[in-house]
Amino acid sequence: MGTAIISGVSIFINKFGVSMVNSNILTFLKNLVVALMLTGIIFSLKNLKTFRSFNLKKWLTLITIGLVGGSVPFLLFFKGLSLTSAAQGSLIQKSMFILVSLLAVIFLKEKINKYFLFGGIAILLGNLFILKNFSFSPNVGDLYVLVAVIFWAAENVLSKYVLRDIKAEIVTWARMFFGAGFIFIYLLFIGQASSILRINMEQIGWVLVTAAFLFGYVITWYKGIARIPVSVATCILLLGSPITTLLAILNNGKINPVDIYSGILVLVGVIIIAVFGYEKANQKESGTVRC
Repeated sequence: MGTAIISGVSIFINKFGVSMVNSNILTFLKNLVVALMLTGIIFSLKNLKTFRSFNLKKWLTLITIGLVGGSVPFLLFFKGLSLTSAAQGSLIQKSMFILVSLLAVIFLKEKINKYFLFGGIAILLGNLFILKNFSFSPNVGDLYVLVAVIFWAAENVLSKYVLRDIKAEIVTWARMFFGAGFIFIYLLFIGQASSILRINMEQIGWVLVTAAFLFGYVITWYKGIARIPVSVATCILLLGSPITTLLAILNNGKINPVDIYSGILVLVGVIIIAVFGYEKANQKESGTVRC
């Protein structure tokens, strides 16, 4: 639930951030700030012994999480967000629950029952109400966001599998640490790395604000999917969509009844999935083991 609230506010705030700072530079710097914060936490928790016990396969898996979840989709998402509206970006991102659910059924053997389907239909209807209200018109920015969502969906399912025997803090750290490294390599390749040294104090402020939201998001998200099915977690994340939309509406100074209806539908759908879909379809969800 906390992740959904953070996500809803974060997308709205990031829309302003990418208008002030080059999306690639903003993505790298805020991911780097979060990676450094997580590094401090990891070492303060004395995880060195855990790291030394990892074999090559585990390290490669963590690096893959950094590539698929912590670098490529971030670059795509914030580039897309700079080209589309915050509301449209949020709506596309929240469609991730469909992809995650399909992948979770195939690779994690999570179960989908009628309650999950009913809740999913309510959520989709709620999003369709918002789409109608915002006169949704797809553009290249939306395509960037959609591809980012595909990457994140794959990474979330992989992370859920890895969380069976690796602490959430370490998976979170790997995503952000290795992700920041890959983004920096990309900036070097396209010749934008030197731009990092030319940002001003106002831009640094936006980096720190967006980094704070990102830190809260990743910490709560990986803690969450370590404990409940990832398909259910991504549905709960959909509560962020009405929050982003509400903020956008308040910013524009206009509220329509359709926004209230859509928010109610999304809320009802999430409750159905979280309460009935989770308890009925995943009663045999095994406990996680931490190494």
